[in-house]
Amino acid sequence: MFHFKQFSIEDSKSAMKVGTDAVLLGAWVKLKGAKRILDVGTGCGIIALMLAQRTDENVNDVQIEGIEIEELSVRQAEENLLETRWCNRVLFHHLSFQKFTSPYKYDLIISNPPYFINSQLPPASHRATARHTNSLTYEELIQHSIRLLTTKGKLAVILPYEEGKKFISLASLKGLFCNRELAFFSRQGKRQERWLMEFSFDASPTQKEQLILHSKGESWSDDYKNLTKDFYLKI
Repeated sequence: MFHFKQFSIEDSKSAMKVGTDAVLLGAWVKLKGAKRILDVGTGCGIIALMLAQRTDENVNDVQIEGIEIEELSVRQAEENLLETRWCNRVLFHHLSFQKFTSPYKYDLIISNPPYFINSQLPPASHRATARHTNSLTYEELIQHSIRLLTTKGKLAVILPYEEGKKFISLASLKGLFCNRELAFFSRQGKRQERWLMEFSFDASPTQKEQLILHSKGESWSDDYKNLTKDFYLKI
């Protein structure tokens, strides 16, 4: 059980465990103007619940949906939701993104997507589904995001650096352009580990930022603490 300041997450049944990637993306993404949000591959529901907390002031306006192909993960997300005050505006669906339909268009689609492509599949089938692009390719994520976004909507993702480069290239070919990005490093002088990216249909210049997790030793940097201070108990 992971305890945050305003909610707790149990991930024992979920293929997608709580990790730095989800917390980073949930804390970093811009939410201004987002009234309808879709979390693709929601896992145990952590990102959806983070966004529910961040939009508390707009409680009557913002609706959040999460979709997940893995049944046990969906059940766990629903159980986590039931322990919060956001049950009236967060909803989880058990199906693939490829099959998802909605009468609505979304202002924000957010995803911590699968990124293992040619590596050996892990032994647990539900873990394989969550982490490998066999279940959702980059092209499919981009294609169906375009189908479901409003004209001013945004797609936000987090990926390893090399996969991020591929994703930016594929998205631009389909008419989605990276307007904002965060280069994430575990330590100063190390190689970039993650790329957080926001895409829209507007081909405007990219706003570039960077964040280092550890400043000295194992201590979190001030920048990381500032980004995540509304969630972690010890900040």
